[in-house]
Amino acid sequence: MNPVALITGASRGIGRGIALELAKIGSDLVINYASNETAARQTAADAVVAASAAGKTIRAETCQADIASSSDRRKLIQFSKEKLTRLDLLVNNAGVAPNVRADILEATEESFDRLININLKGPYFLTQLAANWMIEQRRTGVPGASYRPKIITISSISAYTASVNRGDYCLSKAALAMLTSLYATRLAEHGINVYEIRPGIVRTDMTEPVTEKYDQLIAGGLTPIKRWGTPEDVGKAVAAIAQDLLPFSTGEVINVDGGFHLRRL
Repeated sequence: MNPVALITGASRGIGRGIALELAKIGSDLVINYASNETAARQTAADAVVAASAAGKTIRAETCQADIASSSDRRKLIQFSKEKLTRLDLLVNNAGVAPNVRADILEATEESFDRLININLKGPYFLTQLAANWMIEQRRTGVPGASYRPKIITISSISAYTASVNRGDYCLSKAALAMLTSLYATRLAEHGINVYEIRPGIVRTDMTEPVTEKYDQLIAGGLTPIKRWGTPEDVGKAVAAIAQDLLPFSTGEVINVDGGFHLRRL
């Protein structure tokens, strides 16, 4: 049987890139989306094609769920159980930016609550649900030659990079680093490895409004690798973990940022 990956926020951007790379290595997919059903179905169709081109046959199911909602999180896990019966990989990817970039001296509680609910509370409690299902599967056994479940959270260089015009976003991403450490510590005894991937400047719908700004920064040497990142770059890192290429690592942070994190003189 194919391994199964559940990817939140997978209709576009980084989530779509992750779905396509996992399809190429033969993973069945649950593609979660919040509102853009058309894009989610296109990602599912494209994933099946990508898998076929790589000599694989997969299933790709789509499921609408708002991960900020407790009932929707439960619906998403139940959907995965009913459609694909197992879960080998959870990818916490869904996230949003502030609707308005506002100085932290003027930012609103409404924006803060929205970002924390989606970017932090959602992944925290979805991971709880997924982890308990994975533990149960480890206990009872699942079809297939082996079962080495994994959880990956997609955070951001904003986990440690201060942007005073989107403090709520930075705080939500910084907290995801601790989410990874907590679950890595708790789940190691159950054979579940947990990872964090920190993308840098990646060309997506979210970064489109600041294209000119980052073009100039990259050209000026902001990153040693002088180009934008792509969703495919992030997807390849996820695929490496999914293939169990880091079996003796957990709680690990993988930077996919063109070297942004390096301190240079």
